[in-house]
This record gives sequence, structure tokens and C-alpha cells, in this order.
Amino acid sequence: QVQLVESGGGLVQAGGSLSLSCAASGAIPSIYAMGWYRQAPGKERELVARITYGFSTNYADSSVKGRFTISRDNAKSTVRLQMTRLKPEDTAVYICSLQEPGYYYWGQGTQVTVSS
Repeated sequence: QVQLVESGGGLVQAGGSLSLSCAASGAIPSIYAMGWYRQAPGKERELVARITYGFSTNYADSSVKGRFTISRDNAKSTVRLQMTRLKPEDTAVYICSLQEPGYYYWGQGTQVTVSS
């Protein structure tokens, strides 16, 4: 089993920044991707950004590209999401994921609230 623990969420004003971290522990696969997803009230979970073991990244859409940056440290089994120029519509629970072929592990999530 893999355990994922997120940290770094909170309340921030529009235009501000937050940095989320996620640490993986347990039976970590040798090669895996990691991602950040978010789920706003009444909405489905959506991909925010994903990074492969070889550091290739993709961002879900233009609304976050250029404002959010995903990075990882393979030695520490951590993934980070740096969020800048936050908007009220970024408000959601942000959930870390570790992805191996055929299976995704999920963290509990951390709340990000952006006030206008």
C-alpha cells in the first residue's frame, strides 16, 4: 500500500500564492507518475497537473498553465504544486495522486480557498 499526505492548503486572497506538497510512503513503485487533482463543491474531480518519473509535465488546461507549476523529488518521493495568481475559481480540495500502470493511489486532500 501507498500512503499520500498533502500539506500546504489554506485561505488566500485572490492574486496570492500557495504551495502544496505531497509525500508518499509505504510500498512505493519503482517508476510512477504523480499528479494533482482538484474537486470543487458540486463538481467532479479534475486533473490540475501531472508529472512523470522522468519529469515530463502536463497541465489540464490553459486556466492553470502559466500560473501553476508542478515539480517532484524522486529521492524524497514528493510532489509539489506551486500556485500563483490564484483566483476564486481555484477554490477546491486539492488531491495528490500517485499513478502506476493500472492503479492510482489518492491522498485525503487539502483545502484551498481563494477569497475575492
